[in-house]
Amino acid sequence: MKTPTKPLALPEFVTLLAMMVSILALSIDAMLPALGQIGKDLDVAQANDVQLVISAMFLGFAAGQMVAGPLSDSYGRKPVIYGGYVIFIAGCLLSMFAFDFTTMLAGRVLQGLGASAPRIVSMALVRDGYEGRAMARIQSIVMAIFILVPALAPAAGQAVLYVASWHAIFGLLLVMALIAVTWFAMRQPETLAIEARRRFSLGNIAGGIREAVGYRAMTGYTIAAGIIFGAFLGYLNSAQQVFQDAYSTGEAFVLYFGGAALSLGAASIFNSKVVMRLGMRYMTWRALTALAVVSAAFMLVAMAWDGLPPLWLFTGWLLAAFFCVGILFGNFNALAMEPVGHMAGLGAAMVGSISTFISLPLGWAVGHAFDGTVMPLVTGFAALAIASLFAMWWTEKEL
Repeated sequence: MKTPTKPLALPEFVTLLAMMVSILALSIDAMLPALGQIGKDLDVAQANDVQLVISAMFLGFAAGQMVAGPLSDSYGRKPVIYGGYVIFIAGCLLSMFAFDFTTMLAGRVLQGLGASAPRIVSMALVRDGYEGRAMARIQSIVMAIFILVPALAPAAGQAVLYVASWHAIFGLLLVMALIAVTWFAMRQPETLAIEARRRFSLGNIAGGIREAVGYRAMTGYTIAAGIIFGAFLGYLNSAQQVFQDAYSTGEAFVLYFGGAALSLGAASIFNSKVVMRLGMRYMTWRALTALAVVSAAFMLVAMAWDGLPPLWLFTGWLLAAFFCVGILFGNFNALAMEPVGHMAGLGAAMVGSISTFISLPLGWAVGHAFDGTVMPLVTGFAALAIASLFAMWWTEKEL
């Protein structure tokens, strides 16, 4: 075997990782313009139930991480990522040729399972070569590039719908997966030396889990991240309905969605420039506090407009909220991963899986509560930001 080396030069490394992890965002956001048509074609009874096309992807993603992470600690990073892409492609094919909603959801779960490998093992690749603030900086840069995908993905999905049906969007996902895995295979060296690998067994995994949850920082920051990700997932679930049904934006939905995504990217770039100087905890506390205050204040504004303030006001709140969320994502992950660098694969799996499982019911509750107004979404952001603040306070009170 080739001797493991430190990851590629930083520009290529972060670009490659961003493309690999963006397969999840592309698989979610490119589908948003097609949700209404999917619901009609597959005879979905309740309009809000079509949101399961998004949630099913995250369900598979949450479950897959707990397998991908430990496997990568035992057999190396690259073989596990290859396997993930194979499963993802199989899911794309199943969804592409689905003729009922159950088959569609099964394909989406498979896509989530497959996407979990490049997403979670990429975090381990970063942890193999970096730690602390340097790791947070790299994750923020990756996130900034990664955010360009959801900014553009709905427009890509809409463009496909101009010339073909929603089935073709899954063909686009398949092609992107093939490009990413080919680039990875040709350029990225293995980063986990044979002598550093952990023997794969249920006992070792259980022992690693017990050790990881014993670190207050890992557990607490993961819970805090899951809570705030629940608010974001609620937005993803209901964004198409909010913009197209509540505000009647039509095809311009993709522009509003992309603008909000760019706010996330701008925050990630900002964080990457200042986190080395100010620190992860400082940035996280202030971003989370700002998110809670801004969202709680906008609840009052929305109530004054009977739950449906002017679109420009809602967009202003969304940009501010997403700027805060963009700061939180990279820092929460890095804070949670700090104590488990010696088992980065399992640690990344636990952080990703637990936070996603926490976010699923929260995101479903926020999204499924859509009632033709923005009140459920804004209230969800305010309440979950406050809950995440309590989780962070609990985490740090004895550190």
